[in-house]
Amino acid sequence: MEFIDTHAHLYVNQFEADRNEMIKRAKDNNITKVLLPNIDKDSAENLLELYFSDTTFFAPMMGIHPCSINENYKTQLKEIEPYFLRQKMASVGEIGLDYYWDKTKIKEQKAAFRHQINWAKDMNLPIAVHCRDAFDDVLSILDEEQNGNLKGVLHCFTGNVEQAKHLIDLGFYMGIGGVVTYKNSGLDKTLADIDVKHLILETDAPYLSPTPYRGKRNESAYLIYIAEKLAEVKGIEIEELAEKTTKNAVELFSL
Repeated sequence: MEFIDTHAHLYVNQFEADRNEMIKRAKDNNITKVLLPNIDKDSAENLLELYFSDTTFFAPMMGIHPCSINENYKTQLKEIEPYFLRQKMASVGEIGLDYYWDKTKIKEQKAAFRHQINWAKDMNLPIAVHCRDAFDDVLSILDEEQNGNLKGVLHCFTGNVEQAKHLIDLGFYMGIGGVVTYKNSGLDKTLADIDVKHLILETDAPYLSPTPYRGKRNESAYLIYIAEKLAEVKGIEIEELAEKTTKNAVELFSL
């Protein structure tokens, strides 16, 4: 039984004290690969340093998180783009829209999102999309940018059935994380009718820890709790879930 954590920020400071032990726990819990989404220019070197420490276990992404986008986004994009020449990336990510924290940079976020989508189309890479309080705009942009070659995942999917079906129509996967284990999230009901062939697993470590670790630092080893819950929701054995979601991740990210 093998799992892929398709979204984890294991290079951040929260893991400074016990990173090696944390990685060992992940491997001991059948995690065979972890994808590392970038945040911004300041995180890129740390991400690549971790990737190069174990290139068989990690896979790098590159992009700018919407919460890092500011009025100088054109300069920010120019700083990030050269990384794609330095190293083959598994995805353009983490990119998207976030209206939860700051609604004053919506115009800049949309422009940066589209720009990075075009990187992905030019390089034939998938995108890892962050979406918070911005579902309509994210789907609208994906609709407009879909040229038949755009592919990716809506990371940390927490939407409804209609939004799930919209993503499926776009050819996108949904990244399922700790929220599915939360008692009143409703995500279990949404996913009841969604085929596993559209789903991949993720932790978003160090954020969004699953039950029973909710409120504490998340890590890749906790993917097992997400998998157990999703297998229960889908009414299948965890081994089948592992096989199918791992296959999905391998195909999407060309792992």
